[in-house]
Amino acid sequence: MPLLSDPTTRLIFVLGLGAGASSLAGRALDPLVAVLSGEFGAAVATVALLSTAFALPYALVQPILGPVGDALGKRRVMRACLAVLTLALAASAFAPDLATLGALRVVAGMAAGGVFPLAIASIGDNVPLERRQVALSRLLVAGLTGSIAGGALAALLEPFIGWRGVILLCAAASLSGFLVLREAAPPPAKRFDIVEALTRYRGILGLKAARRLYLAVFLEGAMLLGVFPFLAPLFAERGQGGTREAGLAIAAYAFGGFVFAAMAPALLRRVGQSGTIRLGGVVCATGLAGLALAPSAWIGVGACLVLGTGFYMIHSSIQTRVTEVAPQARGSAVALHACSFFLGQSLGPVLMGAGRATLGPVAALLAVAAGMLLLGFWLGGAGGAKRPAGTRS
Repeated sequence: MPLLSDPTTRLIFVLGLGAGASSLAGRALDPLVAVLSGEFGAAVATVALLSTAFALPYALVQPILGPVGDALGKRRVMRACLAVLTLALAASAFAPDLATLGALRVVAGMAAGGVFPLAIASIGDNVPLERRQVALSRLLVAGLTGSIAGGALAALLEPFIGWRGVILLCAAASLSGFLVLREAAPPPAKRFDIVEALTRYRGILGLKAARRLYLAVFLEGAMLLGVFPFLAPLFAERGQGGTREAGLAIAAYAFGGFVFAAMAPALLRRVGQSGTIRLGGVVCATGLAGLALAPSAWIGVGACLVLGTGFYMIHSSIQTRVTEVAPQARGSAVALHACSFFLGQSLGPVLMGAGRATLGPVAALLAVAAGMLLLGFWLGGAGGAKRPAGTRS
């Protein structure tokens, strides 16, 4: 294909298929919380913890998979993880109870943790810094395709094939990602040295810039990613719908990444990376406030589109800086980034559940809006994320 003759485009295509397949399962159960609650006779807040069951092991496995990817080859490790993810998802479709489903989500989260972060690190290895944020924004499109399909298709197809059928579709997508990555030729494997890996992590965490970025993605994940398991209950409480509307809202949020990817080259040229982050904080806060006060489901869905655009303004900029914070150990640096983000994400449903119980859903969402605004200006201020070479104000 002429379109794939460019090495960077071909790299993004191959890595993107694997990343998109692994992303599909991450959000697939979020709009189905009410459905699962009814089937298993469990409280909505309890079923929402399936998101934590996926995200927490995704985070905790990163310190292992990052250096393993550096040693054995990033694409080789991605393939192995996609194989395990396929098996875990296929088994999940036959889970007899919520506890079994939760345990299989843990396995799936661990396996998924070895795909997208290593794809990001592979971009860092192969794309020059001045082109990297644009390349990463395009890789994000692949991951977002998975997220959109996971949320939207789950809501649309569940009435016809059930949630178990939805999970089987996720397993089929993961298998397809595994088969495509088989065509990539990984580099020769090196010996994995645990002492060397720990020394590398200590060196990375000794960098102030790295610690700042990891704290930022932790806060980002804790504030934003707790919102989605509660979207269906939010719409239902307002008499604005439920599962279908939640799926559309999640899809709209993910589609915001496409909006950012289209704007990224011009936006980075005009305001630089720090300005993009600050603007992202404003856009996130606007979207969250719109979701909190939405008088109709469609306005809520539109607010999630705005929220997603702002999120990827911030998140893509952080990812770009992480790929350069320790170039000699890029897989390990990106692994710590993913670990921080998914640790925050695993905490998100717990915090949002507590916020809804104590403050109410509207006040809880407005509190997150204020937090994202502050995060954007803190990270985008003096000493925050720097703009990549080749950009200007």
